[in-house]
Amino acid sequence: MPAPCHIPVLAEAFLALLCHDVDGCYVDATFGRGGHSRMLLDRLSPKGRVLALDRDPEAVVIGRQLEAEDSRFRMIHADFSCLADAMREIGWNDATGIGFDLGVSSPQLDQATRGFSFVHDGPLDMRMNPHADTPLAKKLAATTTRQLTQVLRDFGDERFAGRIAKRIMDALASNTLHSTADLENICFHAVPPKNRHGHTHPATRTFQALRIWVNDEYGQLAEGIGAAITMLAAGAHLAVISFHSGEDRRVRDMIEAEVRPCTCPPQFPICICKRKPSLKWLQKKPLRASDTELQENPRSRSALLRAAVAVSRSTK
Repeated sequence: MPAPCHIPVLAEAFLALLCHDVDGCYVDATFGRGGHSRMLLDRLSPKGRVLALDRDPEAVVIGRQLEAEDSRFRMIHADFSCLADAMREIGWNDATGIGFDLGVSSPQLDQATRGFSFVHDGPLDMRMNPHADTPLAKKLAATTTRQLTQVLRDFGDERFAGRIAKRIMDALASNTLHSTADLENICFHAVPPKNRHGHTHPATRTFQALRIWVNDEYGQLAEGIGAAITMLAAGAHLAVISFHSGEDRRVRDMIEAEVRPCTCPPQFPICICKRKPSLKWLQKKPLRASDTELQENPRSRSALLRAAVAVSRSTK
């Protein structure tokens, strides 16, 4: 299976922040279609190494091909929440840099049978690993209007969560929800008419929220970033690309908790908890795509890049 044409977002900035030692050992925690891994290998010396992870079996097939082409590269089929175990499996105790490119990949969006997109009609699936977890159709069948409303609010920041959730559950009850086209139509007509033709399609936030829900993306994110922090060598770099405010907010807060770990009440004149920082910011204000990149790759418009460096291993 040849690698689909896929343009990695913020590639130069991402690699510039991540790769600081050409002889180092790096983890690409979200291989996707391999764009960042290939660019990283191009920058490394013969001593450099790259370990990649992905939960999507189609991505792993492409990774195996790269593994056969370049002895410096290893591919493991795993969620990035299993990052520490994957590193230990190949004998790594720490890494020089760990990078995350979060969310759904362009090939996943473009493949109708995966059910990620409201642009292409497909099944109610949305699983990043089609051989694991529960597809969207079954999760919807087992939920309530109240629970679904909370999903749309928490994971999509959806203003009309209640209206959309009720319409979805009504469609399930009447057996009129069978595909992503049906779901898109429900979302479109659930919002008030004046909100149907804005800059963002009315189904965007709902599809995002449901995808996050199906794949436990925020749970995976917390475990994956947490594992990465424990596996960074002193001076190692952590770089993370996110694609919406909920993701970026969680990345920012997890890093900030390691940059400013003190838990003492603000009224205390001195710190008594004695917690020491394990990270410092390399790039706190998120970097965004340039105008040139936006023209070449419109899907980069929502990308946000933050980075940090490990300053201590005392908490590991």
